[in-house]
Amino acid sequence: MTLPVAPSGIEPAAPPDVQGLGRRGFLTLATAGVAGSALTVTVGSMAPAAAATATGTGTDADAASGPRKRELRAMWIASVVNIDWPSRTGLSADELKDEYRHWLDVAVRFRLNAVFVQVRPTADAFWPSPYEPWSEYLTGTQGQDPGFDPLEFMVAETHARNLELHAWYNPYRVSMQSDPTRLVAEHPARRHPDWGWEYGGKLYFDPGKPEAREHIYLAILHSVGHYDLDGVHFDDYFYPYPVSGQEIPDADTYATYGAGFAGIEDWRRHNVDTFVREMSVRIKQIKPWVKFGISPFGIWRNASTDPRGSDTAGTQSYDAQYADTRRWVLEGWLDYVNPQIYWQIGLAVADYAALVPWWADVASRSNTHLYIGEALYKVTSGVFTDPAELSNHLDLCHDVTAQGTPVHGNAWYSAKHLPQDVGGAMSQVLADHYSRPALVPVVPGLPGTAVRPPVLARATHTGDGVALRWLDAAPLRARATSFAVYRTDGHRKHVDVDDATHLVATARTRGGVVQELVDTTAEPGTDYTYVVTALDRVWNESDPSHVRHA
Repeated sequence: MTLPVAPSGIEPAAPPDVQGLGRRGFLTLATAGVAGSALTVTVGSMAPAAAATATGTGTDADAASGPRKRELRAMWIASVVNIDWPSRTGLSADELKDEYRHWLDVAVRFRLNAVFVQVRPTADAFWPSPYEPWSEYLTGTQGQDPGFDPLEFMVAETHARNLELHAWYNPYRVSMQSDPTRLVAEHPARRHPDWGWEYGGKLYFDPGKPEAREHIYLAILHSVGHYDLDGVHFDDYFYPYPVSGQEIPDADTYATYGAGFAGIEDWRRHNVDTFVREMSVRIKQIKPWVKFGISPFGIWRNASTDPRGSDTAGTQSYDAQYADTRRWVLEGWLDYVNPQIYWQIGLAVADYAALVPWWADVASRSNTHLYIGEALYKVTSGVFTDPAELSNHLDLCHDVTAQGTPVHGNAWYSAKHLPQDVGGAMSQVLADHYSRPALVPVVPGLPGTAVRPPVLARATHTGDGVALRWLDAAPLRARATSFAVYRTDGHRKHVDVDDATHLVATARTRGGVVQELVDTTAEPGTDYTYVVTALDRVWNESDPSHVRHA
């Protein structure tokens, strides 16, 4: 997902070659106002047809409507061609910071609990990397220091709001343009021109070159080792989307490394498989708790091509990007898979109601969590004409979960479309499904901490709400990363912490023993009962504290 325009980065000046556009590329043209006729050609025929005492480590299997206690609620913040943030180049350090804080405020407003932020859009970096230059999307000039460390700032601000930060990287793309001399002199693609090639007006690292793959590992893992990230996130870009009339220029690489493969297609899939498997292993070697997730194109293969595929008739990522996404899930290489199911319910070529159960079935065969990528931009662009479409998507996801194949959450593309709230679509999602906060689901196999129940010392009505104070008196090694606050009406002996409607807030630790929060949603003069639980960094939850009345 890169371009808001297809979240993938399509240059607005490019001709609308519909056959060669990726999903995100098309959106870029649509945003630029040149894709109207392309839309008819492209979709005109698509007629609607466990550590500690965890109190739940997955997604609640409840009724379709209403909040769930545990589900991922994320939004993508795209940086390539300044889709979301930064909104443009040339901003000062203070302006960059203010814009990022704004997007976090949007996430909090819509009760999200995670952001996927693009920090390496084109073999460049949003942190001081020893391997690649500063991103041009920060300052307008590749290699120019923005005057602060954006990734360090992002981690601090995101965690202060108790949101997860998944750093989003494009692994192979080198540049949105095709002239290597426009890269800074020290760019690895200029120092090693044999590592890549031009295709479709852009520059790419060659996935078949072991030296190029090793460079990509090192560039990405530098940020994993040096920053407190919650996740490593890739979107749907592996081998580039096909461009009509062009061949990927990797015949020489195949001649060198392709012995033993039935054809170049199998070899290309092997290259991507190798990259994904090795990245998974190396992340866990550095920080076992960091999640690794991929957001592929929504169709693996069509059933008409492969009986294991989905009941669809669209582009197949297995064949177009050489991405065997189904295998990655079944092999357990991913902590989560986040397919971009960017179509409406009933669309004949790619029916949301057919794809969600297909992915849920695949994910249920491993410990891989399933999050569904949602095309919020299609509400803004007018492709989704029913304002209830997205809320209906979540209803369907909850129904699929109730059938025993969990959907653990949803991610929204992209940030700038949330506050626009065209047709009240996101307001309806908020009312129908996000009326309470939610805890991030616990991914199986991540190392946990035996956090202890807090000691809730006080719950007192004030002019601003109910002021809560609790103590996290555990030894340092068992201190909580964050806390969950539950409330029920009246003075009661117990609060059911499995009831999602009782969750009123989560809060990051302030450090130290004493923790405080004001429940500003409390009504003056109303009696309440509160408890607080402790959460470790991967969201395992302690037993609740003793109750306090306010």
